[in-house]
Amino acid sequence: MLGETPLIDAHVHAARRPTLKESWTEWAARFGKNVPLDELYDDEGTIVPERLDRYMQGEGVDLAILLCEYSPLATGIQPIEDLLPIVRYNPERFRMLANLNPHYHHPVSDELERQADLGAVGLKLHPVHGGFTPNDRRLYPAYGICRDRGLPVVFHCGTSTFPGSTNRYANPELMEDVVRDFPGLKVVLAHGGRGWWYDAAAFMASMREDVWIEVSGLPPKKLPEYYVNHNFERLARKMIFGTDWPGVPGLRQNAEAIRNLGLDGETVEMILHRNARGVYRLE
Repeated sequence: MLGETPLIDAHVHAARRPTLKESWTEWAARFGKNVPLDELYDDEGTIVPERLDRYMQGEGVDLAILLCEYSPLATGIQPIEDLLPIVRYNPERFRMLANLNPHYHHPVSDELERQADLGAVGLKLHPVHGGFTPNDRRLYPAYGICRDRGLPVVFHCGTSTFPGSTNRYANPELMEDVVRDFPGLKVVLAHGGRGWWYDAAAFMASMREDVWIEVSGLPPKKLPEYYVNHNFERLARKMIFGTDWPGVPGLRQNAEAIRNLGLDGETVEMILHRNARGVYRLE
């Protein structure tokens, strides 16, 4: 809680360190200087659920949505099973997203159903890191399942500096095909078009009822600058709070920065918890 305001962080990377390249460690150290990572992991590089739970409580996070990480030293994709011990330790504070890559999972429908049955509240896709486009027709059966089951699809929508990234796959125009072909499917644009596509992401969120901007990886105080070509007060009502932890100065710090943007109280509540509750059906 931030005072009397609940806080949901919709973008938390609970990675296993042995499956990651050094670039991930460097990223976390650069952007998450205040995050005590070493205190949260055991000697084998796995997050200790009790420690993470205590840390999140101290940061004021009532609920955190965990993402499977891109893991180039493993199979290229982190299995959702890595997240289960954390979610089961405190299901009131933690939820998780499914993860698919059409290069590894066939048929994608079977794998998505399996992960959804394990408790996934949505699907996160990493086209930039996984080497596929959001409108790849192999993914369409998964989109149909998400729509029918009320699960949102979260796309990495912004440039990435990690080695091997294919940034053109983060273009929101590619996601527009999915929105067109699956009316009623909730789509979340993680990182909000970071880099080259702020305007495209903002236009999609403003035009489409079921498209949302998730602000992970974006310094909150710069949001009005990034979306200067749009009515920011109106656009902010389609935003979902997320940090991209551990690459963040501080969870509470970012949330407080949202509160300091000069938005009305209702809009702040929508960003910090209400929108996520509705999109991910967290009640």
